[in-house]
Amino acid sequence: MIDSHSHIYCRDFNEDRDEVIARAKDAGVRHIILPNENLESVQQVVATRDANPGYVSIALGLHPEDVNADFEQQLEAMRPLLEEYHPVGVGEIGIDLYWDSTWREQQMEALDTQLHWCKELDLPFIIHCRNAIDEILSVLDNFGEELPRGVFHSFTGTPEEVEKVRERGDFYFGVNGIVTFKKSNVKDILPVVGLERLLLETDSPYLAPVPNRGKRNESANIPYICHFIAEHLGVEPDEVSQATDRNAIALFSLDL
Repeated sequence: MIDSHSHIYCRDFNEDRDEVIARAKDAGVRHIILPNENLESVQQVVATRDANPGYVSIALGLHPEDVNADFEQQLEAMRPLLEEYHPVGVGEIGIDLYWDSTWREQQMEALDTQLHWCKELDLPFIIHCRNAIDEILSVLDNFGEELPRGVFHSFTGTPEEVEKVRERGDFYFGVNGIVTFKKSNVKDILPVVGLERLLLETDSPYLAPVPNRGKRNESANIPYICHFIAEHLGVEPDEVSQATDRNAIALFSLDL
């Protein structure tokens, strides 16, 4: 199993990061991808990768919640880091209007800029979308048929929104512990997305799956997500893990 989206580089893991990675390996997690959030977290993700060569990959980008009045300067500083540190993707990037829409236009512009980086560097995107599916699709529409490839991380939209995304391109969808929550509707999109376009993720330290909901999340919890998806789709967990591994390896060009 590949954890395609985790933040185990953040301060929540400063006291036991090595143990967290050891538990992930023991749980059958074969690789972890770490998207950063801002300029300040670049060195943290790089240090975590360098301490775990071959086991950890990184993605670099400016998270929408970090887009504000100086976003252009932040992007200007971020761009050369992609050449320097060789990430496997650009992310996490996107639009988040859940708490505040003050920087809506700036978030759309930042997303457009970073999607152009994907095209320039032939890298996939990792999209963060919260209350902003129409805005994100509007930005993607700027690219016509020259869309970059990528994944909609932590996707919690409806089956109808899955189809809206698919009208633009054959993208992947990341599913994490939310799918196990009692009131979650994420399970409804599983048969619509299908195993051929699904990625497993934890979004650690957030969104721990049942039975660990409310606790700090970590990559070792991936099997709970995998087994829940398998049960809901009526397949064996091995089929889910093998399919999602193939998807992650293909999307991020992983050498595993």
